[in-house]
Amino acid sequence: MIVLFLLLCITDGVVSQIRYSVPEEAGHGTFVGNIAEDLGLDMTKIASRRFQVVPSSRTPYLEVNMENGILFINEKIDREQICKQSASCLLHLEVFLENPLELFRVEIEVVDINDNPPSFPETDITVEISESAVPGTRFPLESAFDPDVGSNALRTYDITTNNYFYLDVQTQTDGNKFAELVLEKSLDREQQASHRYVLTAVDGGQPPRTGTALLVVKVLDSNDNVPVFDQPVYSVSLQENTPAGTLVIQLNATDLDEGQNGEIVYSFSNHISSRVKDLFAIDARTGRIEVRSEVDFEESSLYQIFVQAKDLGPNAVAAHCKVLVKIMDVNDNAPDITFSTVTESVSERAAPGTVIALLSVTDKDAEENGKIHVEILGDVPFKLKPSFRNYFTIVTDGPLNRENADSYSVTVVARDTGTPSLATSKSIKVQVSDENDNAPTFTQPIYDVYVTENNVPGAYIHAVTALDPDVGQNALISYSIMECDIQGMSVKTYVSINEETGYLYALRSFDYEQLKDFTFMVQAKDAGSPELLSNATVKVIIVDQNDNPPSVIAPLGKNGTARQPLPRSAEPGYLVTRIIAMDADDGENARLSYSIQRGNENGMFRMDWRTGELRTARRVSTKRDPNQMYDLLIEVRDHGQPPLSSTASVFVVLVDSVVEDHRERGTAKSKETSLDLTLILIIALGSVSFIFLLAMIVLAVRCQKDKKLNFYTCLTSDCCLGCATCCSRHARARKKKLSKSDIMLVQSANVTGAGTAQVPVEESGSFGSHHQNQNYCYQVCLTPESAKTDLMFLKPCSPSRSTDTEHNPCGAIVTGYTDQQPDIISNGSILSSETKHQRAELSYLVDRPRRVNSSAFQEADLVSSKDSGHGDSEQGDSDHDATNRGHSTGKLSVLDRLACHWSVRCGNGTKLVAGANKQTIHSLTGLCLPAPSPHRPDRIPPSTSSFYLFHLKVHIRVFFRIGLLSYECSYLCIHPCDCLGPAPSVCVYAHVFWKATWSALGDEPTAYEMSHV
Repeated sequence: MIVLFLLLCITDGVVSQIRYSVPEEAGHGTFVGNIAEDLGLDMTKIASRRFQVVPSSRTPYLEVNMENGILFINEKIDREQICKQSASCLLHLEVFLENPLELFRVEIEVVDINDNPPSFPETDITVEISESAVPGTRFPLESAFDPDVGSNALRTYDITTNNYFYLDVQTQTDGNKFAELVLEKSLDREQQASHRYVLTAVDGGQPPRTGTALLVVKVLDSNDNVPVFDQPVYSVSLQENTPAGTLVIQLNATDLDEGQNGEIVYSFSNHISSRVKDLFAIDARTGRIEVRSEVDFEESSLYQIFVQAKDLGPNAVAAHCKVLVKIMDVNDNAPDITFSTVTESVSERAAPGTVIALLSVTDKDAEENGKIHVEILGDVPFKLKPSFRNYFTIVTDGPLNRENADSYSVTVVARDTGTPSLATSKSIKVQVSDENDNAPTFTQPIYDVYVTENNVPGAYIHAVTALDPDVGQNALISYSIMECDIQGMSVKTYVSINEETGYLYALRSFDYEQLKDFTFMVQAKDAGSPELLSNATVKVIIVDQNDNPPSVIAPLGKNGTARQPLPRSAEPGYLVTRIIAMDADDGENARLSYSIQRGNENGMFRMDWRTGELRTARRVSTKRDPNQMYDLLIEVRDHGQPPLSSTASVFVVLVDSVVEDHRERGTAKSKETSLDLTLILIIALGSVSFIFLLAMIVLAVRCQKDKKLNFYTCLTSDCCLGCATCCSRHARARKKKLSKSDIMLVQSANVTGAGTAQVPVEESGSFGSHHQNQNYCYQVCLTPESAKTDLMFLKPCSPSRSTDTEHNPCGAIVTGYTDQQPDIISNGSILSSETKHQRAELSYLVDRPRRVNSSAFQEADLVSSKDSGHGDSEQGDSDHDATNRGHSTGKLSVLDRLACHWSVRCGNGTKLVAGANKQTIHSLTGLCLPAPSPHRPDRIPPSTSSFYLFHLKVHIRVFFRIGLLSYECSYLCIHPCDCLGPAPSVCVYAHVFWKATWSALGDEPTAYEMSHV
């Protein structure tokens, strides 16, 4: 009958353990148990998860059906053959499932059956006893042997019923039974010289089995004294692996008799085991017990040796003692490592903790010698995890990267704690399988490809290369060109790419004059799953070839021949004409040289080979120059390889004067389509001047209309593009004066009103006493509407020493002194103190006018040829600031000038800031001027308290085929005005400046300019 024991232990690596019991001698095919069912496994997943037996645990006695998990006996089991007399006889079987890895330990206990009777070593046992032996004397008998264990082992001995002897059955320390024959009644040899009895050994089986032997007791004549040992039991310790011949113990027994009756002989008792006789030997004369062969602690830790001493006299009676030999363990066994299962490969994407292998470690030694420490050598991304009992699992300890290491040699070392320590190591090789975790990478992010024009279509031009550290399909790269348009056509009509090699080919012949370069993207994509890709930029640069001859574009004439007059009075060096040629090529291929090839045999002309200017080399002579006309052939040659050239015919006609020649050709000139250079310049200047005057008229009309308005508004939308000042347009009479009640002081919310302080203002020596501590800011702004022009009128801020609230007529400047920072007004609302720090950039700009020394308006600003407001002021301009911070004295930086459009600082320290955006500010044109000086009455009257300033700049460039015309015009007007009244029609100070520049091809620019104040 089969008994099932199931023990479940949830551990790491070994999930469960199950135990079965099976009787020995069971036949082939005997059912032991259903492993899968008893462990609660899903029967449908056994095959897919590869249910299998660990090879190292296989045994010929058992077999497992891998389809249904049934365990059965494959071969009859003889417990006595497998386990000898071991109390426990276990067969071990290990099975596991994959995905995930689960290990199951199966223990099969072989249950002993009473299939062996006890048996004696000999069928006849002879014991000699002296007739003088006293009752109670004990005589050990040879023990019977029963290979069965447990309850089936030897239990007791019996002897035939008699009047002289009885048996005393005793148990050894190892559990074995032995019998001693005890004399119950004195013997008399003369009456009975021998006694015969049947000695029976009985086991404990059901039913019990027996074994018998004939016990013959011979009665001997008496020997008066029996040998006596020093002590009945001896105890000795012996290290294992002690070499043969080593003394175990020296026994000593004495006999009071003399002669042969006192001469003692030592020997092992009859009932000791044969194994003891194999391991130990005794000297019969000396009683010296020695090691015969090495003892092994792992075999047995204790041996019992029964020794008898007998004299040589007649009827000798033996004395007995017991020697207990305790074997001491020596660290003579290194740990043993056994790998139960090993995963062949692991994915580089495997999560930390993935099981790689299962191993067990054992050591046959005991105690400290049997304690084991297990570790993995080296810096590898694996670690050991204790599992069940002496089992360990090797798991991943971090991310794996096949590109860094495609395999690992994992060495496990097991070391015991004995002295000296013994160690064992075993290695396994773990392959890291590739995952597509690396995109192809181009060797260069940008490829510059140089292709000479006029190439052959289909020609190889370059190769792009991408590398992928993956392997296999994951590293199989294909190249492609990303779609884009070049001059309205697909890039794939220009170039192609070999998808396997990355070679680039030109699909057409390139022309440098039509296409100098183009850029496209190439893509490298691997064949992994999912696909990974990367891009690189390819810039194809067409290299110019000298494939275009020079083309003469001037002078032009009929039928390719130009006619040029030459006065007879021309001095040497007189410019007859200038040959202008162009070459569609580039670089050296377009660098031209000019020369006279024909018609200058008498050396009348010379040609500048660089500029193409044809000049006279000498005066006209009647003798040397009898002809009225010179037919010159001019060659224009480039510097390419090989060089290309073109020619032009020029007829030079001798005339008395150029005017006569013009009269003669007046009719022909009217028919030519090209305009004279002077005429082009006159038309261009006239057109620009007309546009400028028209703009001035429109602005003047608009300004006059605005002055006639009867009310002002302080809405931020009417402010000049974020300028700091705007007029309060309360309904009032045009020339109504303001009272103090109309003035309002704006202070911070935290002002208590106590303690006022005057802000110091620097004093300039250029003013009289009535102008001290005054700072003026003049500005003009344009509205966001391009079609309109809004004019701004500003009054200078008059300092006020009073802390009373006053109302400014313009409604934009707040006066007063306090210890607190006045609030900032932006777009008509007061900013809180929390937002003041956001205006840090404006703070020093607003404070700038107070620190700038008042001086006369610097004339250098008015005649400066550079713009004021775009960062290009000259060194001497008032807007120049070498510190870039605006802290210079008497100078205004570009930043100050821009700030003028959106900030105003009154002389008494009060700030007012309007929120204009800087992008708009940069588009404005204006000036921030110092206060008027009484020393320059011819420019700005000192009595004038308010000023209107208008500044307009125009810059126009017109491109022609033969040159460039540039025109600049500037108009500045300053005159007094009244915020409540119209502006006067006459400027107190006006400055008009215009400049025209003509740049012909190859010539130095020619400038015409005019300035009027």
